[in-house]
Amino acid sequence: MRLPTLEDLPDPSGLRVLLRADFNVPQRDDGTIADDLRIRAALPTIEWLSQRGAHVTACTHLGRPKGKPDPRYSVEPVRRRLKELAPQVELLENLRFDPGEEGNDAAFVDRLVDGQDLYVNDAFGAAHRAHASIVGPPTRLPSAAGRLLAGEVDVLGGLLEEPKHPFVAVLGGAKVSDKLGVIDALLDKVDQLVVGGAMCFTFFVALGHQIGDSLVEPDRVDQCKALLDAAGDKLLLPSDISALGPNDDVRQVRRSIPPGYRGLDIGPGSAAEFSDAINDGRTVFWNGPMGVFEDERFAAGTRTVAYAVAECRGFTIVGGGDVVSAVNSFGLAADIDHVSTGGGASLEFIEQGDLPGLAALRMASNAN
Repeated sequence: MRLPTLEDLPDPSGLRVLLRADFNVPQRDDGTIADDLRIRAALPTIEWLSQRGAHVTACTHLGRPKGKPDPRYSVEPVRRRLKELAPQVELLENLRFDPGEEGNDAAFVDRLVDGQDLYVNDAFGAAHRAHASIVGPPTRLPSAAGRLLAGEVDVLGGLLEEPKHPFVAVLGGAKVSDKLGVIDALLDKVDQLVVGGAMCFTFFVALGHQIGDSLVEPDRVDQCKALLDAAGDKLLLPSDISALGPNDDVRQVRRSIPPGYRGLDIGPGSAAEFSDAINDGRTVFWNGPMGVFEDERFAAGTRTVAYAVAECRGFTIVGGGDVVSAVNSFGLAADIDHVSTGGGASLEFIEQGDLPGLAALRMASNAN
């Protein structure tokens, strides 16, 4: 069902608009902003509203302050940067300083919307949370999706509805349990499902390989076996691994990893195989790094995959904070067709086909 967009709102001239943004930006140890992408991503929505005479008040979460004020998670650095980019916009303090945010408390929603005339949700990265600022205001105010959120839904919805084939999905990261639902949802849609990162080791165990001291989720082995049976040739696992052993010994090994060694990256052979699969794709979706790319000794797999995605002639989508950070660090973001601001939200949308924040907006559209 269609989301209400900015054009569906009443004329915002002279009205006060509550904008739920996702300014949960990475910060350095000194509290300064390491990457302002999420702030800049909200500017098209802010500019549309401001140009039409709206008075915009933005709100966001930042980190995990656990329902109480914590100076480490103050939005002040974000407020300073936002003032440079959009001086006309006010920014409320961290929503998660109040337990009512994560608890979806009605009284907290009332305080948020007090004095506001319209609501716009542009926080795709938080749209999978049934939190007060996400699902509450649409029950009180005429509401719409901002440009960022609507764009994310259009692109990711296209993956589910009409991807161009061959469709290649590349999944990585540490925990296979985070991706099992997505793998299951994608199996019938993709032509090739590429699995790297530490999550591959649970699949290795399911195939009977030794994995040394590598990360594994033993309670997920049976699910991995079932997925391997269902996927057949569609699922591509690493053929070699870069592993770290005693005395900082870095060794390239096959799928059976010796005792005392821990797999921390896909090997060069796997990186080449993954790149070949990506190069064939007309649609490519990548979520999750191939290894511990923050350590240069184990960055080659993620870097090789990043360059393959950047050079692919098909439509390319990258999502998840770690992968976005990697793509940015390699200077390749401009070569990706769509860099998603949602990590968990992207995966949940692909798995479920909907999110609480989207459902709330559609209900508001029907009600208002």
